[in-house]
This record gives sequence, structure tokens and C-alpha cells, in this order.
Amino acid sequence: MLLIVAALDFLDPKHILDWLGPFATVGLFLIVFAESGLLIGFFLPGDSLLFTAGLLSSQGKFGLNFPVILVGCFLAAVIGDQVGYQFGKHVGPSLFRRPNSRIFKQTHVDRTRAFFEEHGPKTIVLARFVPIVRTFAPILAGVGEMPYRVFTQYNVVGAFLWAVGITTAGYVLGTTIPSIDRYLLPIILVIIFLSVLPPLLEYRKHRKGTEPATEAEAFAEQRELEELLDED
Repeated sequence: MLLIVAALDFLDPKHILDWLGPFATVGLFLIVFAESGLLIGFFLPGDSLLFTAGLLSSQGKFGLNFPVILVGCFLAAVIGDQVGYQFGKHVGPSLFRRPNSRIFKQTHVDRTRAFFEEHGPKTIVLARFVPIVRTFAPILAGVGEMPYRVFTQYNVVGAFLWAVGITTAGYVLGTTIPSIDRYLLPIILVIIFLSVLPPLLEYRKHRKGTEPATEAEAFAEQRELEELLDED
């Protein structure tokens, strides 16, 4: 139980900023950087942290200065993705060199390349607003050999919409609604819900697309599988 409470406190944006104390601004930049392109940063609460930082900066708490964190978070997001791309491009191929590797497989590279060919560079922008995905997207873009110039352009756009947009939203609410920090926890929960909603809908859509439409189709697939096993 204590471990669960400690984990929740660690993922609480206000608790993180409070724990960082006088280093809240620098810590904020490092967290945004880590979540944007380092594999170890996939669990960090980027969306809610940006919003909370913007809101608290409107009240002058934790020494957060709005223009400073706005520029800093934007740069940290851009640089983080650039690092993730270079990691995927240079280290990725060696990781996928062995097709029968327990974790990394060559088929993953092929699927990544096909994914970016299907959805285009816009995935770099959209991934910014999806937890975990935003951490792995630049790495997979590097592995999938997305053109560097194209990646950089969409990376800048995505970082601006995400880092600047969410931080500004928190600041605006903090300056227009009195004592809004009292409702910070419910707001954070709503942000988290909205963040995980797109992947959940995509998973549901994919699951429906892979399920047989009728019982007859399911029976036909089963018969086909049995015939293949008999041939073997």
C-alpha cells in the first residue's frame, strides 16, 4: 500500500515540482526532455506536468516564470525528440540485426517503416499528445529511416503545439479562475483521461477490425487453420 501511495505521489505533478524545490524549473526541462526521447522517460507525466507548471507559474509558485518555462519546455521537447531520432537511427539497426532476438526483431523495423508510410509524418505531431507513444515515436522514426529534414519540421510543430499549448492553457486558467489550484487534482485526472482515450479507441477499433464479422467467417477461418495443420 505504501508503495502505491509513493508511486502516486511521484506521478503527481505538483508533488514533483514541490520535491524539486528551487530546481523546479531545471527539473521541469529535464523531465520534458527525458519523456520526449529517452526510453527511460516513458512513464513520466508530461501533459499534466506542463499544465500544472503553467498554472502554478501564474501564481508565482516554485519560482516558475511563465516565459522562461514556455521557451525552455519547447526547446527541451524539440531536443528530446531529436536525440530519440538519432538513437533510433544509429543504435536501432544494431538492435534489430538478429531476426530471432528475444526483444528486438527485424519485423518490428518493417512494421515501423510501414506505419510511417501509411500515416505520414503527421504521426510525429499526433504522438505528442499520447503518453508513452510520444517517447517511442521519434526512436521508431529513426529506426524507420524517416527523412531527417521532414522529421525535424514535424518535430518542431508538434513540440510547439504540445509544450507551448498545454503550458499556456494552464497559465490562462490560472490567471482567469481564482483559486483554481484547489481543483488541480480533478483537472489533472481529466487530462490523463483525455490522454489515454485516443490509444484506447484505436485499440478498440483495431480489435474490431481483426475479429471475424460473422460466425460463418470464424468457422471458415478455423477450418482453414485445421487444413493447414493437416498438411503439415
